[in-house]
Amino acid sequence: MSDPDEFEQIARLYRPLTRGAPEALDLLDDAAVVPSRPGMDLVLTKDALVEGVHFLAGTSPGLIARKLVRVNLSDLAAKAAEPYGYLLATSWPASFGWPERQAFAEGLRQDGEAFGLTLLGGDTTSTPGPLTLSLTMLGWTPAGRMVRRAGARAGDLLMVSGTIGDGALGLAAARGDPPDPDGFLLARYTLPQPRLDLRDALRARATAACDVSDGLVADAGHIGRASGVALAIDLDRLPLSPAAGRWLDAQPDRARALVRLATGGDDYEVVCTGPTPIAGLTVIGEARAGAGVEVRAGGRLTDPGPGGWRHR
Repeated sequence: MSDPDEFEQIARLYRPLTRGAPEALDLLDDAAVVPSRPGMDLVLTKDALVEGVHFLAGTSPGLIARKLVRVNLSDLAAKAAEPYGYLLATSWPASFGWPERQAFAEGLRQDGEAFGLTLLGGDTTSTPGPLTLSLTMLGWTPAGRMVRRAGARAGDLLMVSGTIGDGALGLAAARGDPPDPDGFLLARYTLPQPRLDLRDALRARATAACDVSDGLVADAGHIGRASGVALAIDLDRLPLSPAAGRWLDAQPDRARALVRLATGGDDYEVVCTGPTPIAGLTVIGEARAGAGVEVRAGGRLTDPGPGGWRHR
């Protein structure tokens, strides 16, 4: 029995993900119609994942789908936006057959229900190359209230949510080192937790924000450049999980190890600025007049290199 054709796949795998929303038009059209919400701005963001670049070959299709959703939700979290729906584009290699596509759709279903998301449309194609996925996420903020990267002022505190370095260590653990006996680090890499819980606090207290995807130093630098300020970061104040703390204690060069944690990426936390501390976030530095990012570890200036992942 042959696999379902493109239109059957859309009907069977993706139409249920619209959750009956009328704006999706049952995925029978080439577009969706999104009604306006008075007093609200529609916020859009897009992230793509490529096998071998953003996730390892052999990763469960369901986990790939959920990571795709969550890295996009992380962008909305940094904008203090309420998630709404998404557009999906998939480029399937020959190795990704009907069972794998079913598992992928199940991952989308799980997180669609968890985060209240509606699939609004998209496209599906084939490719001779690696599995390539793209998702455009939509969310809402009160008009004029989206938290931008621009907005930091000299004298603001620099803060970050959660813990930093787990994503990079999780990728390393997936490759065999460091040890990860309870799977915590791997879970942080494969299934990030978007910080949507910070929405109200960011709207009320943050002057600028960015999600930590490429690396804390690099992403903080995005805020500095957009805002026209310099940033000073003290890596000795970096919030670490117990697993990352144990790894750090075993390293012969603490300063260099801290730089690795602060530039490794895949944490999907939120780095932000504000005039006063925000509950639940860790103060790691400050904004100053000028330009660039100054990084200290062990009380000394240190070179963070590029600061994080650089896309060619």
